[in-house]
Amino acid sequence: MNQAATDRRTADRTAPYGLEPAGLDAAMRRALALAALGPAHGPNPRVGCVLLDPGGRTVAEGYHRGAGTPHAEAAALADARSRGVDPRGTTAVVTLEPCAHHGRTGPCADALIDAGVAAVHVAVADPNPVATGGADRLRTAGIPVTVGLLADEGEELLRTWLHAVRTGRPYVTLKLATSLDGRVAAADGTSRWITGAQARAHAHTVRAQVDAIAVGSGTALTDDPSLTARRADGGLFEHQPLRVVLGRRPVPDGARLRGPGGELLQLPGDDLDAALRALGDREVRHLLVEGGPTLATALLAADAVDELHAYVAPVLLGAGATAVGDLGVTTIGEAARFATDDVTRLGDDMLLAARRIEPVSAAAENEIENAPAPTAQHGRPGRHTEEEI
Repeated sequence: MNQAATDRRTADRTAPYGLEPAGLDAAMRRALALAALGPAHGPNPRVGCVLLDPGGRTVAEGYHRGAGTPHAEAAALADARSRGVDPRGTTAVVTLEPCAHHGRTGPCADALIDAGVAAVHVAVADPNPVATGGADRLRTAGIPVTVGLLADEGEELLRTWLHAVRTGRPYVTLKLATSLDGRVAAADGTSRWITGAQARAHAHTVRAQVDAIAVGSGTALTDDPSLTARRADGGLFEHQPLRVVLGRRPVPDGARLRGPGGELLQLPGDDLDAALRALGDREVRHLLVEGGPTLATALLAADAVDELHAYVAPVLLGAGATAVGDLGVTTIGEAARFATDDVTRLGDDMLLAARRIEPVSAAAENEIENAPAPTAQHGRPGRHTEEEI
């Protein structure tokens, strides 16, 4: 870049960028809403971007539509240009730190620098070691960057992706479909159908949003599932998740798992950590586990379940297989506990969605206990204090 261009862009950035907090909050909420329009599945995060003029008015916006498509920042810049808006001097409000690497598309940080934006506000820093560094690159170019604007909402939107990137293992949702007394099958082994049509339809919409579905090899042989994501009319959703069988017993040639649907992958089930990390290496961000009791028990015993989807039907069986086997719990204090996130009625059935309660270390407990009472200097209630980086 020649010196004249450098001087011109430096001058462009002298435009005001200290916008009102309420306006930035509103812009970030819009960016989060845009991000949610992107696909929940796939290796890439859901990201939204809003461009504000120096007066705080929205002039362009964009979001990432999936792997191989422009990132949110590039989409917003393209939207600005399509409207005849010069993005120089604008403020970019982005749900995730702009990337700094060359993938299928160029670095978003460079795109913002080249466009002459005046400032960037970010909800969540990018933990991906491949893509991180965008904030530093922007700052080096003289662009002020803040991180932490509505961070809680950003973390919630990206929770499955963030978990996978931070841990190297997919976010695991365990699905249970049981009678009121916790049975998944009658005494004779029959299990279709404990739950009703609305609950089953909902479960298929969840399948269409995850990267992979897993069952144990015993369930694959006994139930002969297809593990496809199907619409109410029986047709397949466009996105079909990877079908995973955990266990060493082979899937028969004529099994429905080998029919139309996602790719079939079989992994040994005797080392769950290795299996989960193998899925992480394949960029599986969200894994839905659908059975059976042996696999559910093993995952719970290994503390590898991040979220529970318990579909409960108003049915009593009195005998038959239970959803979960022995977890080694001998007293109530040892119970595996989850925090209820949502309860939804689906016809006559109920769906309880609950998330793993993260353990609190002794040091953290001591820090919380001895923390000073919040004051106005710590930021407004319900708002993450922004951190300059």
